[in-house]
Amino acid sequence: MLARRPYSLGEMRRALQTKFRDKQPVREAIARLRELGYLDDRKFAEYYASSLARRRGFGQHRIRRELKAKLVDYRYIDPALQQAFEETDERELLERTLEKKIRSLRLPVTASKLSSLCQSLMRRGFNAGDIMKAVRSRPELKPVAEEIDASDVAAEQARILNGE
Repeated sequence: MLARRPYSLGEMRRALQTKFRDKQPVREAIARLRELGYLDDRKFAEYYASSLARRRGFGQHRIRRELKAKLVDYRYIDPALQQAFEETDERELLERTLEKKIRSLRLPVTASKLSSLCQSLMRRGFNAGDIMKAVRSRPELKPVAEEIDASDVAAEQARILNGE
């Protein structure tokens, strides 16, 4: 399994318990893998967070969600996020993602298109306030962006973060 991709400790435990019902050999295998250094949640979290930020262009909120889904120990999530965004500037990442999305927008930009754009950026894990600042700084989006209330965007982000 580890030859295909890295696993978090919780993910490996769940996979092995699904395959093998007997708990004692699973515990022994997990202990041996940890001893050999093949399972380390801290290293996994750092690698995965950095990879998602650099390659996939995800913001902190999305990466946090992804790490939780991978069953990474919660103690390692915040340090991994901090390290990933020391390497990659989140605002620059947001600007690049916004630039790509603007290129694919059909003109004219309407309030519903702008709302959809903001929602897609929030799903990628960027902060609502940062999104609105970036959108309002773009001359081609500014007239429509000023019509949208930032509190509506923040409420939408809360809904997305809560998984609704």
